[in-house]
Amino acid sequence: MKDTYHMIAEETYGFFKDRGSKFEAYTYPVFTEKDWQDRLEEVKKIHPKARHHCYAYRLGMGNLEFRANDDGEPSGTAGKPILGQLDSFGVTNTLVVVVRYFGGTLLGASGLINAYRTAAAAALEKAEIIEKTIEDIYRLTFDYALMSNVMNAIKKEELEMVSQDFQEIGKVDVAIRKSEVAPTLERLQATIAEVYLQEVAELEEIEGLDIDFLYTR
Repeated sequence: MKDTYHMIAEETYGFFKDRGSKFEAYTYPVFTEKDWQDRLEEVKKIHPKARHHCYAYRLGMGNLEFRANDDGEPSGTAGKPILGQLDSFGVTNTLVVVVRYFGGTLLGASGLINAYRTAAAAALEKAEIIEKTIEDIYRLTFDYALMSNVMNAIKKEELEMVSQDFQEIGKVDVAIRKSEVAPTLERLQATIAEVYLQEVAELEEIEGLDIDFLYTR
């Protein structure tokens, strides 16, 4: 099963100018709806006086979750050309925002399409495109009596800890390679519960521990 995909490694910037209109492009790695919304708001704060903040993104695998927004430009002249560049570069989990400052001369539909496409490409060309493993993010919620067992289990499986929250109760989010989720969860539970791997299936629950799926990245 193919369980890898390509995305940009970090934020980049590109610029294009045509007949006085300036097009500034920003790329961001994103994983969730909140991610891309936060990045879009960042760009709007940087360019509060810009006439348009057009964007496109793809999230997840299979090219199913995407959006292209013209933000007031003629339909199909901004968001779709930006999305087309995401597809041309073969990346997902990526947002591109292109900001336009009007230069006083109308560019026409073909001019706009070319400008937004070129600006997006200029930013994406600067990006390091990396291969990522498809991972499911799981949250381990546990009583502090189990903390040592939980942390030992995570270390033993060499899992990335995406986030940690130690307040009234412990919470740790871990990334697990999607193709290996089932056996990895079984080994985690065996280590935490201090039982043999063969005994995990017989456990209805582990007292003081909850494991919940959050999202795929």
